[in-house]
Amino acid sequence: MPASILKQGAYLIASIQSALTDAEVIQLQDDLVEQVGKFRSRGVILDVSGLDVIDSFGSRTLHSIAVTTKLRGADSVIVGIRPDVAFAIVQLGLGLEGVHTALDLEEGLAFLNRMGEGGRRGG
Repeated sequence: MPASILKQGAYLIASIQSALTDAEVIQLQDDLVEQVGKFRSRGVILDVSGLDVIDSFGSRTLHSIAVTTKLRGADSVIVGIRPDVAFAIVQLGLGLEGVHTALDLEEGLAFLNRMGEGGRRGG
């Protein structure tokens, strides 16, 4: 399976292991949004460390996941963006403006913990 969603306390961790088809990306988005409500999750971590490329559709969908889960009450953070993927995203003008990112899973968890300790802000 190219993507899995794990529940870790108040957080969901979606780990993308390999490139996803457009249909799989949409399914991941739908599953995450549904599970945020089901588990009343406070945060979502999208771990993309398994990806060596992110296309424009994938980038837009990651942004959409972050915004949608925020509207459902969960902060989100994308972790594990490889250097070459970061360069490609910037060069293609795709950007992830307004989306929180972190170097790895550990920093992503620390970010969400800070948000839960009073760093939350109104949407």
